[in-house]
Amino acid sequence: MQTEYRQPRYAPPPGAADLILIRHGESAPARADVSFPLKDGHGDPALHPAGEVQAVAVGQRLKNEAFAEIYVTKLMRTHQTAAPLAAHLGMAVRENPDLHEVHLGDWDGGLYRIKAATGDSVYRRVIAEQDWSAIPGAESRDAFFSRVRRGLLKIAADHADETVALFVHGGVIGAALAMATGSEPFAFLGAANGSISRLVIQGERMVVRGFNETRHLDHL
Repeated sequence: MQTEYRQPRYAPPPGAADLILIRHGESAPARADVSFPLKDGHGDPALHPAGEVQAVAVGQRLKNEAFAEIYVTKLMRTHQTAAPLAAHLGMAVRENPDLHEVHLGDWDGGLYRIKAATGDSVYRRVIAEQDWSAIPGAESRDAFFSRVRRGLLKIAADHADETVALFVHGGVIGAALAMATGSEPFAFLGAANGSISRLVIQGERMVVRGFNETRHLDHL
C-alpha cells in the first residue's frame, strides 16, 4: 500500500502563543454636551445595553475553550465584555498596561466620534495620513504601535504553547494585525464590536489566523 499524505490541519508551532483578540462590546454613545468619564486621560464609557448583549454572546461562543489567562485593559468596557466569559470559566481577569486604546488627546471623552461623524477636516487628515498625530495631544501612530507590540510580545512570551483571551479595543486589533501582515497602518481598523480575531506569536513573529469573526452575533 502506498503511503498517503493528507493535507495538514493547522496548529501553532512549538513555543508559540495563540492569542484570541476580542473587541469589547458597543460602548455608550457620545454626546456633544457630556464627556465620557476619563481614566488616565482616556475616555472610559461603560457598555451600551447592546454591548452587554454582545458580551454575553462572546461568553457563550468561547466558554468551551481552554484559556490559560484572560487579559483586559484598564478601561471599563473591556472588563465588562470579559465578565461573562470569566464567569463561565471561573477565572479572574488580568490587566495588561500596554493594550489600552490609542490616546486621543483633546478628542478623548467622545469628541473623536463626533468629529468622525461630522467629517471634521482634522479627522480627514488623520485618515489620510493613517496617524493620530494631527489631533492635539494625541498619541502618534508609531508610539501606539510600539506599545501594542510590546504588550503582545510580553503576553506571548509568558504563554508559550498556551491559548489566551485578550479583551481589547478596535485600535489595538487594527495595530496588531497591521504589524503582523505588514499592511497599511489603518487597514484592519473597523473590527466589529464583540468580534473575534486570532494572532499566533512565536518569538517576534506574528501570524494572523483570523479577523473579525461575528457568527456568534448574527442572532442579535
